[in-house]
Amino acid sequence: MSKSSIDCLKSFHPIWTQRVIQKFSTQKGMRADLQNQLDNFYRSLEQAVENNEPAWLDSILALWSTSLTRTDVEGHANTLTKFIADLSDLTFSIVRQEYDEHTALEITDLLLPQFTYAFVKCTELETQSKTNFLSQELTQVKENLSRVDKSKSDFVAIAAHELKTPLTLIEGYASMLGDSFTSRQMEEGSTEVVLLTGLRTGIVRMRSIIDDMIDVSMIDNGLMKLNFQPVWLDRLINILTTELNPTIEERGLTLAIEPFEAFDEMTFGDPERIMQIFRNILLNSIKYTPDGGKISVTGRKLPGFVEIIISDTGIGISPDHQEIVFEKFTRLGSAMLHSSGKTKFKGGGPGLGLHIAKGIVECHGGTIWLESPGYDEKKLPGTVVHILLPIRKEPPDDNTAKLFAPLIKTDIPAEDE
Repeated sequence: MSKSSIDCLKSFHPIWTQRVIQKFSTQKGMRADLQNQLDNFYRSLEQAVENNEPAWLDSILALWSTSLTRTDVEGHANTLTKFIADLSDLTFSIVRQEYDEHTALEITDLLLPQFTYAFVKCTELETQSKTNFLSQELTQVKENLSRVDKSKSDFVAIAAHELKTPLTLIEGYASMLGDSFTSRQMEEGSTEVVLLTGLRTGIVRMRSIIDDMIDVSMIDNGLMKLNFQPVWLDRLINILTTELNPTIEERGLTLAIEPFEAFDEMTFGDPERIMQIFRNILLNSIKYTPDGGKISVTGRKLPGFVEIIISDTGIGISPDHQEIVFEKFTRLGSAMLHSSGKTKFKGGGPGLGLHIAKGIVECHGGTIWLESPGYDEKKLPGTVVHILLPIRKEPPDDNTAKLFAPLIKTDIPAEDE
């Protein structure tokens, strides 16, 4: 590089600084030490030109990037890159005004690569700053959601346990009241008996809700323990069918059970909890299937697993909701439009059934998911729920093995046959 070129750059320094300060000092948000910052930038610019190494600009650009305010980072405009672009335009405008054509072209040739590098570098730095900002914001959001979810779980646990005590008292007094009516031989249908029946129904419903809340608390805190025993799926389904028959007949629904391989085979699991899975899914199908609809239970045997498939001809579920329905307190549609009955069409509820079913399935080492073409109350596309449970032919521990050893030994020949 010629000495005249360096001299041109040095003589241009004070002119450039003065004109740039005049241009930017009145703009909102400019730093009070603008002149010192610009002097540092221009000296770095001179070093970059003299050594033919644009990286001399890195330190001042990095300093400017880290000094971006939160408002700058949150905004959509690229504040630093815009400043460098404006600074570049102003610089070349000053060069054209202060020098003859030949000298202006020479200085422009020296500075253009440096400003191009500065613009690209600022884009990288500002993108990194915004990425870091968004990452921090996302982390904060996750922490907040985690705290909210923990608070919700804590509330559920505390509320459930606090409600159990007064409910037990109410249940006890209701039982004593019932015994009193019996001893006085109150007539069936009398006001007292009707009121007591309503009280008992409310107690049962409240007990069910509290038990569900306790189950949710145990699932969320990893405290659910399974009582492994020999299980036959067909027997559990038959028990549930008997239990749900009055509701199914009242609603005019059809429940079709289609036996499949492994349906009547023994496996190890918690029968009460597996029954709870099927009950929650079937009640959900009943709730969202209009009167006269059909619910089917079938499945298939897979390597190491048994898949139970429960399908209905109900109103279906929107694709947007097919994941969140397994979250606690999730209810589809407006709560104001729900009827109050637990098994009525679109009946109300706390939105815990599917969450509990998912938790129990996962405690068994399985998985659960659903499929639906979408939500439509006229076309009734229906919903299909898949429950995948592992097949366990061996007891999970020595105590269980000892307890059920006779049953396991007598069951093996039957399978071989």
